[in-house]
Amino acid sequence: MVVSGLPQRNGQAHATQVADMALELLKSVGSFSIPHLPGLSLCVRIGVHSGPCAAGVLGNKMPRYCLFGDTVNMASRIQSTSRPCRIHVSESTVNLLKAMQSGHIFEERGSIELKGRGSVATFWLVGKEDVEMSLPDPPKIEQVSNTRDTFEQMILSIKRRGDSSSERSLPEHLGELGWTCPSTDLE
Repeated sequence: MVVSGLPQRNGQAHATQVADMALELLKSVGSFSIPHLPGLSLCVRIGVHSGPCAAGVLGNKMPRYCLFGDTVNMASRIQSTSRPCRIHVSESTVNLLKAMQSGHIFEERGSIELKGRGSVATFWLVGKEDVEMSLPDPPKIEQVSNTRDTFEQMILSIKRRGDSSSERSLPEHLGELGWTCPSTDLE
């Protein structure tokens, strides 16, 4: 989770800062190659929402900076209903960015159902005016299915190797990294 405008307030600039960061993050992920999974690309789902929230440090032994409030819940729901390699944005953020004339470019996604909110209008953030940006294409349904199939094949391969030892090794290219998979996790 990322937040802008806390602990020092920055007016409406938080929306621009987070939108710009989301675009840069998605651009960077598009060129990232997963070393131990050749042929598979990293996809992230990004959700952006703007609104009031409370923040503070909680804990004595392991203090953590935490965010609270309805805005945090809404941001989480916007992110979880996003799609791979997409930036899902709430209407409140779009309104702020348009009011600031930030130059961000949106496509209407349409209304989606959010738990506790009902039907909510949302948008995709797809770029910024006058900024050359090469964002990754969202994967097609077939690609998502192929990725799932690849992982299922890896798991089946591990199960088939079954020996009586307490640990089973992953396929060679993963085992070389020192990864192991306890047999109890596979049964």
